[in-house]
Amino acid sequence: MPHVREHTLDGVHGSVAVREWPHPAPRYLALVVHGYGEHAGRYDGLAARLTGHGAAVYAPDHVGHGRSAGERVVIEDFEDVVTDAHAVADLARSAHPGLPLVLAGHSMGGLIAARYAQRYGAELSALILSGPVIGAWELPGRLLALPEIPDVPVSPAALSRDPAVGAAYAADPLVWHGPMKRPTLEAFARTLAAVAEGGDVGALPLLWLHGDDDQLVPLPSSRIGAERLSGGRLTERIFPGARHEVFHETDKEEAFAEVLRFLDRTLPR
Repeated sequence: MPHVREHTLDGVHGSVAVREWPHPAPRYLALVVHGYGEHAGRYDGLAARLTGHGAAVYAPDHVGHGRSAGERVVIEDFEDVVTDAHAVADLARSAHPGLPLVLAGHSMGGLIAARYAQRYGAELSALILSGPVIGAWELPGRLLALPEIPDVPVSPAALSRDPAVGAAYAADPLVWHGPMKRPTLEAFARTLAAVAEGGDVGALPLLWLHGDDDQLVPLPSSRIGAERLSGGRLTERIFPGARHEVFHETDKEEAFAEVLRFLDRTLPR
Protein backbone atom coordinates (compact mmCIF):
# COMPACT_ATOMS: atom_id res chain seq x y z
CA MET A 1 0.00 0.00 0.00
CA PRO A 2 1.42 3.41 -0.93
CA HIS A 3 2.24 6.10 1.60
CA VAL A 4 -0.68 8.46 2.23
CA ARG A 5 -0.70 12.14 3.13
CA GLU A 6 -3.68 13.96 4.63
CA HIS A 7 -4.83 17.47 3.76
CA THR A 8 -7.74 19.62 4.89
CA LEU A 9 -9.34 22.22 2.63
CA ASP A 10 -12.01 24.83 3.28
CA GLY A 11 -14.96 23.54 1.26
CA VAL A 12 -18.23 25.21 0.37
CA HIS A 13 -19.89 23.75 3.50
CA GLY A 14 -16.97 23.27 5.88
CA SER A 15 -13.75 21.32 6.05
CA VAL A 16 -12.98 18.76 3.34
CA ALA A 17 -10.60 15.92 4.16
CA VAL A 18 -8.30 14.98 1.28
CA ARG A 19 -6.09 11.93 0.85
CA GLU A 20 -2.97 12.14 -1.28
CA TRP A 21 -1.09 9.09 -2.51
CA PRO A 22 2.13 10.84 -3.54
CA HIS A 23 4.61 10.06 -6.27
CA PRO A 24 8.19 11.39 -6.13
CA ALA A 25 8.21 12.50 -9.78
CA PRO A 26 4.71 12.17 -11.24
CA ARG A 27 3.98 12.43 -14.94
CA TYR A 28 0.26 13.05 -14.42
CA LEU A 29 -2.30 13.78 -11.69
CA ALA A 30 -5.34 11.66 -10.84
CA LEU A 31 -8.38 12.97 -8.97
CA VAL A 32 -10.58 10.18 -7.58
CA VAL A 33 -14.15 10.93 -6.45
CA HIS A 34 -15.87 8.30 -4.32
CA GLY A 35 -19.44 7.09 -4.20
CA TYR A 36 -22.42 7.55 -1.90
CA GLY A 37 -21.99 6.68 1.76
CA GLU A 38 -18.32 5.71 1.50
CA HIS A 39 -15.01 7.58 1.60
CA ALA A 40 -11.73 8.06 -0.24
CA GLY A 41 -9.88 5.53 1.90
CA ARG A 42 -11.64 2.69 0.08
CA TYR A 43 -9.61 3.51 -3.05
CA ASP A 44 -6.17 2.39 -1.87
CA GLY A 45 -6.16 -0.38 -4.50
CA LEU A 46 -6.85 1.95 -7.41
CA ALA A 47 -4.43 4.53 -6.04
CA ALA A 48 -1.67 1.92 -5.80
CA ARG A 49 -2.07 1.03 -9.48
CA LEU A 50 -2.15 4.69 -10.51
CA THR A 51 0.90 5.69 -8.48
CA GLY A 52 2.69 2.67 -9.90
CA HIS A 53 1.79 4.00 -13.34
CA GLY A 54 3.27 7.42 -12.62
CA ALA A 55 0.43 9.41 -11.02
CA ALA A 56 0.16 11.51 -7.92
CA VAL A 57 -3.36 10.67 -6.69
CA TYR A 58 -5.71 12.92 -4.72
CA ALA A 59 -9.17 12.09 -3.38
CA PRO A 60 -11.56 14.09 -1.18
CA ASP A 61 -14.15 12.85 1.25
CA HIS A 62 -17.27 14.64 0.02
CA VAL A 63 -19.31 16.82 2.36
CA GLY A 64 -21.19 14.61 4.82
CA HIS A 65 -18.87 11.67 4.12
CA GLY A 66 -15.80 10.14 5.70
CA ARG A 67 -13.76 12.64 7.68
CA SER A 68 -15.26 15.75 6.07
CA ALA A 69 -17.70 18.14 7.73
CA GLY A 70 -21.46 17.98 7.44
CA GLU A 71 -24.45 15.90 8.46
CA ARG A 72 -23.84 12.33 7.37
CA VAL A 73 -24.71 11.65 3.71
CA VAL A 74 -26.54 14.95 3.30
CA ILE A 75 -25.66 16.64 0.00
CA GLU A 76 -28.01 19.48 -0.77
CA ASP A 77 -26.38 20.56 -4.01
CA PHE A 78 -23.95 18.48 -6.06
CA GLU A 79 -22.70 21.66 -7.75
CA ASP A 80 -21.03 22.50 -4.43
CA VAL A 81 -19.41 19.06 -4.33
CA VAL A 82 -18.05 19.66 -7.83
CA THR A 83 -16.67 22.98 -6.62
CA ASP A 84 -14.96 21.20 -3.70
CA ALA A 85 -13.49 18.61 -6.08
CA HIS A 86 -12.15 21.42 -8.25
CA ALA A 87 -10.43 22.88 -5.19
CA VAL A 88 -8.72 19.51 -4.69
CA ALA A 89 -7.57 19.62 -8.31
CA ASP A 90 -6.15 23.10 -7.63
CA LEU A 91 -4.27 21.67 -4.63
CA ALA A 92 -2.79 18.96 -6.84
CA ARG A 93 -1.86 21.41 -9.60
CA SER A 94 -0.22 23.81 -7.17
CA ALA A 95 2.06 20.99 -6.01
CA HIS A 96 2.70 19.69 -9.55
CA PRO A 97 2.07 22.45 -12.09
CA GLY A 98 1.71 21.68 -15.77
CA LEU A 99 0.83 17.99 -15.50
CA PRO A 100 -2.15 16.33 -17.21
CA LEU A 101 -5.16 15.73 -14.95
CA VAL A 102 -7.24 12.54 -15.03
CA LEU A 103 -10.62 12.40 -13.27
CA ALA A 104 -12.06 9.09 -12.06
CA GLY A 105 -15.48 8.78 -10.43
CA HIS A 106 -17.37 5.78 -9.06
CA SER A 107 -21.17 5.56 -8.69
CA MET A 108 -22.30 8.88 -7.14
CA GLY A 109 -18.75 9.96 -7.84
CA GLY A 110 -19.47 9.24 -11.50
CA LEU A 111 -22.30 11.77 -11.37
CA ILE A 112 -19.98 14.29 -9.73
CA ALA A 113 -17.24 13.55 -12.28
CA ALA A 114 -19.65 13.91 -15.20
CA ARG A 115 -20.80 17.31 -13.98
CA TYR A 116 -17.17 18.29 -13.28
CA ALA A 117 -16.27 17.42 -16.86
CA GLN A 118 -19.15 19.53 -18.15
CA ARG A 119 -17.97 22.50 -16.07
CA TYR A 120 -14.20 22.09 -16.24
CA GLY A 121 -13.57 19.68 -19.11
CA ALA A 122 -10.96 21.91 -20.71
CA GLU A 123 -8.73 21.24 -17.68
CA LEU A 124 -8.95 17.44 -18.02
CA SER A 125 -6.97 14.99 -20.14
CA ALA A 126 -9.17 11.93 -19.49
CA LEU A 127 -12.38 10.94 -17.71
CA ILE A 128 -13.03 7.51 -16.12
CA LEU A 129 -16.48 6.50 -14.89
CA SER A 130 -17.10 3.31 -12.88
CA GLY A 131 -20.72 2.24 -12.36
CA PRO A 132 -21.74 5.89 -12.73
CA VAL A 133 -25.05 7.29 -11.53
CA ILE A 134 -25.96 8.97 -14.82
CA GLY A 135 -28.68 8.42 -17.38
CA ALA A 136 -32.02 6.94 -16.33
CA TRP A 137 -31.36 6.05 -12.67
CA GLU A 138 -34.83 5.57 -11.20
CA LEU A 139 -34.12 5.12 -7.48
CA PRO A 140 -34.39 8.78 -6.38
CA GLY A 141 -37.80 9.21 -7.98
CA ARG A 142 -39.11 5.98 -6.47
CA LEU A 143 -37.96 6.89 -2.95
CA LEU A 144 -39.06 10.52 -3.13
CA ALA A 145 -42.58 9.38 -4.02
CA LEU A 146 -42.86 7.67 -0.63
CA PRO A 147 -44.11 9.54 2.47
CA GLU A 148 -41.04 8.35 4.39
CA ILE A 149 -37.67 7.19 3.12
CA PRO A 150 -37.33 3.51 4.10
CA ASP A 151 -34.44 2.55 6.37
CA VAL A 152 -32.84 0.23 3.83
CA PRO A 153 -29.06 0.69 3.69
CA VAL A 154 -26.84 -0.38 0.82
CA SER A 155 -26.46 -4.15 0.86
CA PRO A 156 -22.77 -5.13 1.20
CA ALA A 157 -23.46 -8.18 -0.98
CA ALA A 158 -24.38 -5.88 -3.88
CA LEU A 159 -20.86 -4.48 -4.06
CA SER A 160 -18.78 -7.47 -5.12
CA ARG A 161 -18.71 -11.23 -5.50
CA ASP A 162 -15.82 -11.20 -3.02
CA PRO A 163 -17.40 -11.66 0.44
CA ALA A 164 -14.39 -10.01 2.09
CA VAL A 165 -15.32 -6.73 0.37
CA GLY A 166 -18.81 -6.77 1.84
CA ALA A 167 -17.51 -7.72 5.28
CA ALA A 168 -14.98 -4.86 5.28
CA TYR A 169 -17.66 -2.42 4.10
CA ALA A 170 -20.07 -3.53 6.83
CA ALA A 171 -17.37 -3.11 9.50
CA ASP A 172 -16.05 0.26 8.28
CA PRO A 173 -16.97 3.03 10.76
CA LEU A 174 -16.51 5.72 8.09
CA VAL A 175 -19.15 4.12 5.85
CA TRP A 176 -22.77 5.22 6.32
CA HIS A 177 -24.97 2.25 7.15
CA GLY A 178 -28.30 4.02 7.48
CA PRO A 179 -31.07 5.13 5.11
CA MET A 180 -30.77 7.64 2.30
CA LYS A 181 -31.91 11.17 3.15
CA ARG A 182 -34.47 13.26 1.31
CA PRO A 183 -32.28 16.32 0.57
CA THR A 184 -29.65 14.08 -1.02
CA LEU A 185 -32.25 12.23 -3.11
CA GLU A 186 -33.63 15.57 -4.29
CA ALA A 187 -30.10 16.68 -5.19
CA PHE A 188 -29.55 13.42 -7.10
CA ALA A 189 -32.69 14.05 -9.16
CA ARG A 190 -31.70 17.63 -9.98
CA THR A 191 -28.14 16.70 -10.94
CA LEU A 192 -29.17 13.73 -13.08
CA ALA A 193 -31.28 16.23 -15.04
CA ALA A 194 -28.45 18.78 -15.12
CA VAL A 195 -26.00 16.23 -16.54
CA ALA A 196 -28.57 15.07 -19.09
CA GLU A 197 -29.08 18.65 -20.22
CA GLY A 198 -25.46 19.77 -19.84
CA GLY A 199 -24.15 18.51 -23.16
CA ASP A 200 -21.39 16.10 -24.04
CA VAL A 201 -17.72 16.36 -23.14
CA GLY A 202 -16.56 16.84 -26.70
CA ALA A 203 -13.15 15.39 -27.51
CA LEU A 204 -12.36 14.44 -23.91
CA PRO A 205 -11.50 10.70 -23.86
CA LEU A 206 -14.02 8.82 -21.72
CA LEU A 207 -13.69 5.31 -20.26
CA TRP A 208 -16.86 3.71 -18.89
CA LEU A 209 -16.57 0.58 -16.71
CA HIS A 210 -19.59 -1.36 -15.46
CA GLY A 211 -20.55 -4.76 -14.07
CA ASP A 212 -23.38 -6.45 -15.92
CA ASP A 213 -24.84 -7.71 -12.61
CA ASP A 214 -24.89 -4.27 -11.00
CA GLN A 215 -28.13 -4.13 -9.00
CA LEU A 216 -27.47 -0.71 -7.46
CA VAL A 217 -26.90 1.20 -10.71
CA PRO A 218 -28.29 -1.03 -13.47
CA LEU A 219 -26.20 -1.22 -16.63
CA PRO A 220 -28.92 -0.19 -19.14
CA SER A 221 -29.77 3.03 -17.29
CA SER A 222 -26.13 4.02 -16.96
CA ARG A 223 -25.45 3.30 -20.63
CA ILE A 224 -27.91 6.01 -21.63
CA GLY A 225 -25.91 8.54 -19.65
CA ALA A 226 -22.47 7.36 -20.77
CA GLU A 227 -23.39 7.46 -24.45
CA ARG A 228 -25.02 10.87 -24.10
CA LEU A 229 -22.07 12.31 -22.18
CA SER A 230 -19.49 11.03 -24.62
CA GLY A 231 -18.59 13.26 -27.49
CA GLY A 232 -17.82 10.25 -29.65
CA ARG A 233 -14.70 9.09 -27.81
CA LEU A 234 -16.32 6.52 -25.52
CA THR A 235 -14.37 3.41 -24.56
CA GLU A 236 -16.46 0.89 -22.64
CA ARG A 237 -15.64 -2.29 -20.75
CA ILE A 238 -18.48 -4.38 -19.34
CA PHE A 239 -17.47 -7.09 -16.84
CA PRO A 240 -19.61 -10.26 -17.00
CA GLY A 241 -21.04 -11.22 -13.62
CA ALA A 242 -19.54 -8.23 -11.85
CA ARG A 243 -21.56 -6.28 -9.32
CA HIS A 244 -21.36 -2.58 -8.47
CA GLU A 245 -17.71 -2.04 -7.52
CA VAL A 246 -15.51 -3.21 -10.36
CA PHE A 247 -12.40 -1.98 -8.52
CA HIS A 248 -13.24 -4.36 -5.65
CA GLU A 249 -14.49 -7.29 -7.72
CA THR A 250 -12.99 -10.76 -8.04
CA ASP A 251 -11.60 -9.71 -11.43
CA LYS A 252 -10.51 -6.26 -10.25
CA GLU A 253 -7.08 -6.67 -11.82
CA GLU A 254 -8.77 -6.62 -15.22
CA ALA A 255 -10.47 -3.34 -14.30
CA PHE A 256 -7.17 -1.84 -13.18
CA ALA A 257 -5.47 -3.05 -16.36
CA GLU A 258 -8.24 -1.53 -18.49
CA VAL A 259 -7.71 1.83 -16.79
CA LEU A 260 -3.97 1.76 -17.39
CA ARG A 261 -4.35 0.71 -21.03
CA PHE A 262 -6.80 3.57 -21.56
CA LEU A 263 -4.42 6.07 -19.98
CA ASP A 264 -1.51 4.77 -22.05
CA ARG A 265 -3.56 5.49 -25.18
CA THR A 266 -4.80 8.90 -24.15
CA LEU A 267 -2.16 10.67 -22.08
CA PRO A 268 0.66 12.57 -23.75
CA ARG A 269 3.98 10.79 -23.69
